[in-house]
Amino acid sequence: MSGACVGGLGYSASLGPISGLVLCPMAAASLVGLSSLSCGAGDRRFSSRRYCWNQKSCLKISASSSERLSQFAAEKFTPKVESLLDSVKWDSKGLAVAIAQNVDTGAILMQGFANREALALTIASQKATFYSRSRSSLWTKGETSMNFINVHDIFLDCDRDSIIYLGKPVGPTCHTGAETCYYSSVYDLLDEPESKQDQLASTTLYSLEATISQRKLEIDSLPNRKPSWTKKLFLDEQLLCSKVREEAGELVQTLLENEDKTRAASEMADLLYHAMVLLKLKDVKMEEVLEVLRKRFSQSGIEEKNSRKSPSK
Repeated sequence: MSGACVGGLGYSASLGPISGLVLCPMAAASLVGLSSLSCGAGDRRFSSRRYCWNQKSCLKISASSSERLSQFAAEKFTPKVESLLDSVKWDSKGLAVAIAQNVDTGAILMQGFANREALALTIASQKATFYSRSRSSLWTKGETSMNFINVHDIFLDCDRDSIIYLGKPVGPTCHTGAETCYYSSVYDLLDEPESKQDQLASTTLYSLEATISQRKLEIDSLPNRKPSWTKKLFLDEQLLCSKVREEAGELVQTLLENEDKTRAASEMADLLYHAMVLLKLKDVKMEEVLEVLRKRFSQSGIEEKNSRKSPSK
C-alpha cells in the first residue's frame, strides 16, 4: 500500500482520505513511535506535522496492544474516524476542551484544546495531542520534553463537546515539573497566596497515601513528638505485619458470619490502610499496584497466576 503527500489531505489506497493530515510513504513506519518518526530528512519532531501511515504501521500498532485500533484499520479505519469526528460538537473555532487524566490514579493531568486533526492523531498515535491556540498549530504533549502521555482510551462527554484522554504519563505533566498542572487548592490560596507543587488534587486513596508518606518523613524530622499510630507501625514491622493479618482475617469474617456491608466496608478500610503502610515501607506506590491490576484485565486470573515465577528461596 502506498500513500501520497498532498497539501492538507492524506490519502492511502485502502484507507482513503484523512482530512487535515499529510501522509507519505515510509516503509515500516509505526504511528506508535511518532515521536521519533518523520517523513522529512533530518526532521524528527512532531512540529513538522507530516505523519506516516502504511500497512506495516497497522501491524505494529496491533503488536503494541491496541487491538481496537488495528481492527479499525482492517475495517477501513478512516471512514469510522471521520464519522466520529463529525459527531463531536466543535465550537465556532473548531475546538473542544481536551482533558488528560491518569488511567491508574484518576488524577487530572492537564487541560488543553483539540481540533479534528488533534483528536484523529491521538486516536492513531495513542499520544495525547492538542491544538495550540497561541501558535495555531498541533502539538503533542512531550514532543519537546519527552514526557508523553500514552493514551489508553478516549472518552467524549454526553454532549460530545469535551474530550478526555485517559492515559499514562511519562514523567511530570506540568511545565513546572509538577506531576499534574492542578496543584493550586483555592482554599489554600485564600490562606497562603503561594502555591505548593506537592499539593495535588488527590482522591481519597491518594490523600491517604500522602498522609502516610508524611508520617514516615516525620519519624526523623520530629523524633521527640508523640508518635502517631502510623509512626508506631513504621517503627515496628512485626506489629505492622500482625495488623495486616488481623485486618484480613476480620474482613474474611464479615463474609463467613454474614455481617452487613457497612461492617465489610469498615474492615476493608482497616486492611487497606495497614497494607498501604506496608507498601510504603517497601517503597511501592498505589499507582504501581493499580497498574498491575489494569494490565491483568485482559488476562485470565488462572493463566496469570500460573505465569508467576516462584519466589526465590
